[in-house]
Amino acid sequence: MYKLYSMQRSGNSYKVRLALALLNAPYRAIEVDILRGESRTPEFLAMNPSGQVPLLEVAEGRYLAESNAILWYVAGGTPLAPESRIERAEALQWMFFEQHALEPNIGAAYFWLALVKGGRDLQTHALEDWMERGYAALQVMENHLKTHDYFAAGQLTVADIAMYGYTHVADRCDFDLATFPAIRTWLRRVEQTSGFVPMDWRPAAPDAEVDAPGIAAEA
Repeated sequence: MYKLYSMQRSGNSYKVRLALALLNAPYRAIEVDILRGESRTPEFLAMNPSGQVPLLEVAEGRYLAESNAILWYVAGGTPLAPESRIERAEALQWMFFEQHALEPNIGAAYFWLALVKGGRDLQTHALEDWMERGYAALQVMENHLKTHDYFAAGQLTVADIAMYGYTHVADRCDFDLATFPAIRTWLRRVEQTSGFVPMDWRPAAPDAEVDAPGIAAEA
């Protein structure tokens, strides 16, 4: 069974929890509060020298970091991972876009404005750039979603999960989605998927095994 180190309010961590829920994959959840320095302890750094979450223990003493790499690992051989060469490349294309255009702007704004007390004052110098580049990323997404239901393969894939992680909290950090109707429709489409869980969903008990019906059962 997987052991997942994640932070409840982290969009990158949520991506992995969402994928595991959709796949009906059991895992043990361990909360790591990066705001309290829990990812910078010697014990955690021994598992992941970058000191970041999420972190997935895939076997005894074997760890996998980086949210999008984890998504590909857990989704391999399931409907969430496209099978054809071109569809895999298209999914990766959007996942790379998420990490260089979406997460550094909307993700950064969410972290500092929604999670860090006093973060707005600390990051006044960066906010204008985040907003400009974040809106540019949203427009690229909107243009694609005007003619596509999903980001790759014509169905929900790891690309959608990666893109959903921070897009769905954009309105919590000053981004207005009112002018992006295709994005709003896509967000609802993802949320209507069997097995979907929101960011604030938690297992029944701390470190409990998570086992919820998901799309894997329908595949």
